Amino acid sequence: MSKTKTPKKNSQLIIRINDEERARFVSLCEELDTSAAREVRRFIRSFIKDQEKQSGN
Repeated sequence: MSKTKTPKKNSQLIIRINDEERARFVSLCEELDTSAAREVRRFIRSFIKDQEKQSGN
């Protein structure tokens, strides 16, 4: 079984959202047995992939 190395996480992205949205997001993530950070990273990767498809890169 080969392991795929994931790039080291060495950077932060600070965003501002309102307290109620954050609390609901974190709560939903907990209900789905995932973390907020994991879901934000998943969104970013998906967004990048979608944009690269659209621009042909």
